[in-house]
Amino acid sequence: MLINNLFSVKDKVVLVTGGSRGIGEMIAAGFCANGAKVYISARSKEVVKETAKRISETYDSQCIGIQSDISNIEGINRLVNEIKSKENHLDILVNNAGAAWAAPIENFPEIGWDKVMDLCVKSMFFLTQNLLPLLVSAADSENPSRVINIGSIDGINTPVFKNYSYSAAKSAVHHMTRVLAAELVKKHINVNAIAPGPFPSKMLGSAVEFDYSDLELKNPRGRIGTPEDIAGLAIFLSSRAGAYTIGEVITCDGGLVASAGHDLT
Repeated sequence: MLINNLFSVKDKVVLVTGGSRGIGEMIAAGFCANGAKVYISARSKEVVKETAKRISETYDSQCIGIQSDISNIEGINRLVNEIKSKENHLDILVNNAGAAWAAPIENFPEIGWDKVMDLCVKSMFFLTQNLLPLLVSAADSENPSRVINIGSIDGINTPVFKNYSYSAAKSAVHHMTRVLAAELVKKHINVNAIAPGPFPSKMLGSAVEFDYSDLELKNPRGRIGTPEDIAGLAIFLSSRAGAYTIGEVITCDGGLVASAGHDLT
Protein backbone atom coordinates (compact mmCIF):
# COMPACT_ATOMS: atom_id res chain seq x y z
CA MET A 1 0.00 0.00 0.00
CA LEU A 2 3.02 2.35 -0.06
CA ILE A 3 2.57 5.17 -2.54
CA ASN A 4 5.82 4.34 -4.35
CA ASN A 5 4.45 0.87 -5.07
CA LEU A 6 0.90 1.91 -5.85
CA PHE A 7 1.89 4.45 -8.49
CA SER A 8 5.15 3.00 -9.80
CA VAL A 9 5.76 2.80 -13.56
CA LYS A 10 9.46 2.15 -13.19
CA ASP A 11 10.95 0.00 -15.98
CA LYS A 12 7.69 -0.08 -17.92
CA VAL A 13 7.97 0.04 -21.72
CA VAL A 14 5.71 2.75 -23.12
CA LEU A 15 4.71 4.02 -26.57
CA VAL A 16 3.12 7.47 -26.85
CA THR A 17 1.92 8.41 -30.32
CA GLY A 18 1.95 12.08 -31.17
CA GLY A 19 4.50 12.42 -28.39
CA SER A 20 6.63 15.22 -29.77
CA ARG A 21 4.54 18.09 -28.39
CA GLY A 22 1.43 19.06 -26.43
CA ILE A 23 -0.34 16.48 -24.31
CA GLY A 24 1.69 13.63 -25.80
CA GLU A 25 4.97 15.23 -24.75
CA MET A 26 3.56 15.92 -21.27
CA ILE A 27 2.58 12.29 -20.80
CA ALA A 28 5.88 11.00 -22.18
CA ALA A 29 7.81 13.28 -19.83
CA GLY A 30 5.77 12.07 -16.86
CA PHE A 31 6.59 8.45 -17.59
CA CYS A 32 10.28 9.20 -18.18
CA ALA A 33 10.51 11.20 -14.96
CA ASN A 34 9.35 8.09 -13.11
CA GLY A 35 11.71 5.55 -14.60
CA ALA A 36 9.86 4.19 -17.63
CA LYS A 37 11.42 3.57 -21.04
CA VAL A 38 9.38 5.63 -23.49
CA TYR A 39 9.08 5.61 -27.25
CA ILE A 40 7.42 8.64 -28.84
CA SER A 41 6.27 8.86 -32.44
CA ALA A 42 5.44 11.82 -34.67
CA ARG A 43 5.44 12.70 -38.36
CA SER A 44 8.40 15.09 -38.21
CA LYS A 45 11.73 13.29 -37.75
CA GLU A 46 13.56 16.41 -36.60
CA VAL A 47 10.92 17.40 -34.06
CA VAL A 48 10.42 13.94 -32.56
CA LYS A 49 14.17 13.36 -32.24
CA GLU A 50 14.69 16.75 -30.58
CA THR A 51 11.82 16.19 -28.14
CA ALA A 52 13.13 12.73 -27.24
CA LYS A 53 16.61 14.15 -26.66
CA ARG A 54 15.26 16.95 -24.46
CA ILE A 55 13.13 14.61 -22.34
CA SER A 56 15.99 12.12 -21.97
CA GLU A 57 18.39 14.81 -20.79
CA THR A 58 15.89 16.52 -18.50
CA TYR A 59 14.90 13.36 -16.63
CA ASP A 60 18.06 11.26 -17.12
CA SER A 61 15.89 8.68 -18.82
CA GLN A 62 15.36 6.68 -22.00
CA CYS A 63 13.11 8.49 -24.45
CA ILE A 64 13.40 7.29 -28.05
CA GLY A 65 11.91 9.24 -30.93
CA ILE A 66 10.52 7.44 -33.99
CA GLN A 67 9.40 9.24 -37.14
CA SER A 68 6.08 7.78 -38.25
CA ASP A 69 2.91 8.84 -40.02
CA ILE A 70 0.21 6.58 -38.59
CA SER A 71 -2.67 8.11 -40.53
CA ASN A 72 -2.54 5.09 -42.85
CA ILE A 73 -2.02 1.35 -42.49
CA GLU A 74 1.43 1.43 -44.09
CA GLY A 75 2.66 3.92 -41.50
CA ILE A 76 1.10 1.92 -38.69
CA ASN A 77 2.87 -1.23 -39.87
CA ARG A 78 6.21 0.58 -40.04
CA LEU A 79 5.84 1.86 -36.48
CA VAL A 80 4.80 -1.56 -35.18
CA ASN A 81 7.75 -3.24 -36.90
CA GLU A 82 10.12 -0.65 -35.45
CA ILE A 83 8.87 -1.32 -31.91
CA LYS A 84 8.97 -5.09 -32.49
CA SER A 85 12.59 -4.84 -33.63
CA LYS A 86 13.53 -3.24 -30.30
CA GLU A 87 11.20 -4.79 -27.71
CA ASN A 88 9.68 -8.20 -26.94
CA HIS A 89 6.78 -6.65 -25.04
CA LEU A 90 4.92 -3.38 -24.53
CA ASP A 91 3.46 -2.46 -21.15
CA ILE A 92 1.62 0.75 -22.02
CA LEU A 93 0.24 2.16 -25.27
CA VAL A 94 -0.95 5.77 -25.24
CA ASN A 95 -2.98 6.49 -28.37
CA ASN A 96 -2.57 10.25 -28.43
CA ALA A 97 -1.91 11.20 -32.06
CA GLY A 98 -4.70 13.29 -33.48
CA ALA A 99 -5.72 16.13 -35.76
CA ALA A 100 -8.41 18.78 -35.83
CA TRP A 101 -10.18 20.73 -38.56
CA ALA A 102 -12.50 23.69 -38.15
CA ALA A 103 -14.69 25.27 -40.81
CA PRO A 104 -18.26 26.54 -41.17
CA ILE A 105 -20.77 23.79 -41.85
CA GLU A 106 -21.62 25.29 -45.26
CA ASN A 107 -18.15 24.59 -46.65
CA PHE A 108 -16.66 21.98 -44.32
CA PRO A 109 -14.46 19.91 -46.71
CA GLU A 110 -14.30 16.15 -47.16
CA ILE A 111 -10.57 16.21 -46.48
CA GLY A 112 -11.29 17.83 -43.12
CA TRP A 113 -13.52 14.89 -42.28
CA ASP A 114 -11.29 12.09 -43.58
CA LYS A 115 -8.00 13.40 -42.16
CA VAL A 116 -9.41 13.71 -38.65
CA MET A 117 -11.28 10.40 -38.69
CA ASP A 118 -8.29 8.52 -40.11
CA LEU A 119 -5.84 9.76 -37.49
CA CYS A 120 -8.10 10.00 -34.44
CA VAL A 121 -10.19 6.85 -34.91
CA LYS A 122 -8.95 4.45 -37.58
CA SER A 123 -5.27 4.63 -36.66
CA MET A 124 -6.08 4.22 -32.97
CA PHE A 125 -7.91 0.97 -33.62
CA PHE A 126 -5.44 -0.55 -36.07
CA LEU A 127 -2.35 0.42 -34.07
CA THR A 128 -3.85 -1.24 -31.00
CA GLN A 129 -4.78 -4.27 -33.09
CA ASN A 130 -1.27 -4.66 -34.52
CA LEU A 131 0.42 -4.18 -31.15
CA LEU A 132 -1.70 -6.83 -29.39
CA PRO A 133 1.07 -9.49 -29.50
CA LEU A 134 3.46 -7.15 -27.65
CA LEU A 135 0.77 -5.99 -25.21
CA VAL A 136 -0.17 -9.59 -24.40
CA SER A 137 3.41 -10.82 -24.13
CA ALA A 138 4.19 -9.77 -20.55
CA ALA A 139 0.65 -9.21 -19.26
CA ASP A 140 -1.05 -11.33 -16.63
CA SER A 141 -3.88 -11.05 -14.13
CA GLU A 142 -1.67 -9.35 -11.55
CA ASN A 143 0.06 -6.99 -13.94
CA PRO A 144 -2.12 -6.17 -16.96
CA SER A 145 -0.91 -4.13 -19.89
CA ARG A 146 -2.61 -0.79 -20.46
CA VAL A 147 -4.05 1.08 -23.41
CA ILE A 148 -4.90 4.74 -22.82
CA ASN A 149 -6.84 6.49 -25.57
CA ILE A 150 -6.78 10.28 -25.58
CA GLY A 151 -10.25 11.61 -26.33
CA SER A 152 -11.57 15.08 -25.60
CA ILE A 153 -14.33 16.90 -23.79
CA ASP A 154 -15.37 17.96 -27.31
CA GLY A 155 -16.58 14.39 -27.65
CA ILE A 156 -18.81 14.86 -24.58
CA ASN A 157 -20.07 18.45 -24.74
CA THR A 158 -20.89 20.60 -27.75
CA PRO A 159 -17.85 22.82 -28.40
CA VAL A 160 -17.87 26.42 -29.52
CA PHE A 161 -15.39 25.71 -32.32
CA LYS A 162 -16.91 24.41 -35.58
CA ASN A 163 -14.81 21.25 -35.52
CA TYR A 164 -17.48 18.77 -36.60
CA SER A 165 -15.25 15.85 -37.53
CA TYR A 166 -13.08 16.29 -34.42
CA SER A 167 -16.04 16.19 -32.04
CA ALA A 168 -17.48 13.15 -33.80
CA ALA A 169 -14.09 11.43 -33.84
CA LYS A 170 -13.45 11.95 -30.13
CA SER A 171 -16.92 10.68 -29.27
CA ALA A 172 -16.08 7.59 -31.33
CA VAL A 173 -12.82 7.22 -29.41
CA HIS A 174 -14.72 7.20 -26.14
CA HIS A 175 -17.12 4.49 -27.22
CA MET A 176 -14.39 2.47 -28.93
CA THR A 177 -12.57 2.56 -25.59
CA ARG A 178 -15.51 0.86 -23.89
CA VAL A 179 -15.85 -1.72 -26.66
CA LEU A 180 -12.13 -2.54 -26.66
CA ALA A 181 -12.08 -2.66 -22.86
CA ALA A 182 -14.76 -5.33 -22.81
CA GLU A 183 -12.87 -7.39 -25.38
CA LEU A 184 -9.28 -6.98 -24.20
CA VAL A 185 -9.77 -7.33 -20.45
CA LYS A 186 -9.92 -11.08 -21.15
CA LYS A 187 -6.38 -10.82 -22.50
CA HIS A 188 -5.16 -8.92 -19.40
CA ILE A 189 -5.14 -5.58 -21.21
CA ASN A 190 -6.89 -2.69 -19.48
CA VAL A 191 -8.28 -0.03 -21.80
CA ASN A 192 -9.33 3.43 -20.62
CA ALA A 193 -9.63 6.91 -22.09
CA ILE A 194 -8.80 10.40 -20.91
CA ALA A 195 -10.95 13.28 -22.16
CA PRO A 196 -8.80 16.40 -21.71
CA GLY A 197 -10.11 19.92 -21.60
CA PRO A 198 -7.89 22.88 -22.55
CA PHE A 199 -4.15 22.28 -22.29
CA PRO A 200 -1.41 24.38 -23.89
CA SER A 201 -0.79 22.90 -27.31
CA LYS A 202 -0.25 23.83 -30.93
CA MET A 203 -3.74 22.57 -31.77
CA LEU A 204 -5.49 24.69 -29.15
CA GLY A 205 -3.09 27.59 -29.52
CA SER A 206 -3.84 27.96 -33.21
CA ALA A 207 -7.53 28.31 -32.39
CA VAL A 208 -7.07 31.04 -29.77
CA GLU A 209 -3.84 32.62 -31.07
CA PHE A 210 -2.03 31.20 -28.02
CA ASP A 211 -3.87 33.57 -25.69
CA TYR A 212 -5.36 31.30 -23.05
CA SER A 213 -6.60 34.07 -20.76
CA ASP A 214 -10.27 33.86 -21.81
CA LEU A 215 -10.21 30.09 -21.45
CA GLU A 216 -8.75 30.40 -17.97
CA LEU A 217 -11.48 32.81 -16.92
CA LYS A 218 -14.18 30.42 -18.13
CA ASN A 219 -12.67 27.37 -16.44
CA PRO A 220 -14.00 26.54 -12.93
CA ARG A 221 -10.39 25.93 -11.78
CA GLY A 222 -9.36 29.33 -13.12
CA ARG A 223 -6.60 27.95 -15.31
CA ILE A 224 -5.84 25.55 -18.14
CA GLY A 225 -4.18 22.17 -17.68
CA THR A 226 -0.55 21.54 -16.73
CA PRO A 227 1.77 18.61 -17.50
CA GLU A 228 1.30 17.31 -13.94
CA ASP A 229 -2.47 17.11 -14.45
CA ILE A 230 -2.42 14.91 -17.55
CA ALA A 231 0.73 12.92 -16.75
CA GLY A 232 -0.51 12.16 -13.24
CA LEU A 233 -3.75 10.71 -14.56
CA ALA A 234 -1.94 8.62 -17.18
CA ILE A 235 0.43 7.28 -14.53
CA PHE A 236 -2.51 6.39 -12.27
CA LEU A 237 -4.17 4.42 -15.06
CA SER A 238 -0.88 2.65 -15.81
CA SER A 239 0.06 1.75 -12.25
CA ARG A 240 -1.10 -0.74 -9.63
CA ALA A 241 -3.44 1.94 -8.32
CA GLY A 242 -5.38 1.90 -11.60
CA ALA A 243 -5.35 -1.83 -12.24
CA TYR A 244 -9.06 -2.26 -11.46
CA THR A 245 -10.19 0.72 -13.54
CA ILE A 246 -11.43 -0.49 -16.93
CA GLY A 247 -13.42 1.04 -19.76
CA GLU A 248 -13.66 4.49 -18.22
CA VAL A 249 -13.60 7.87 -19.97
CA ILE A 250 -12.11 10.22 -17.37
CA THR A 251 -12.39 13.95 -17.91
CA CYS A 252 -9.35 16.07 -17.09
CA ASP A 253 -10.71 19.53 -17.67
CA GLY A 254 -10.79 21.62 -14.51
CA GLY A 255 -14.50 20.99 -14.05
CA LEU A 256 -15.84 22.19 -17.40
CA VAL A 257 -18.00 19.14 -18.08
CA ALA A 258 -19.17 18.87 -14.49
CA SER A 259 -20.17 22.54 -14.45
CA ALA A 260 -21.98 22.57 -17.78
CA GLY A 261 -25.63 23.03 -16.94
CA HIS A 262 -28.95 23.96 -18.48
CA ASP A 263 -30.03 27.41 -17.35
CA LEU A 264 -33.72 27.54 -18.31
CA THR A 265 -34.59 30.56 -16.16
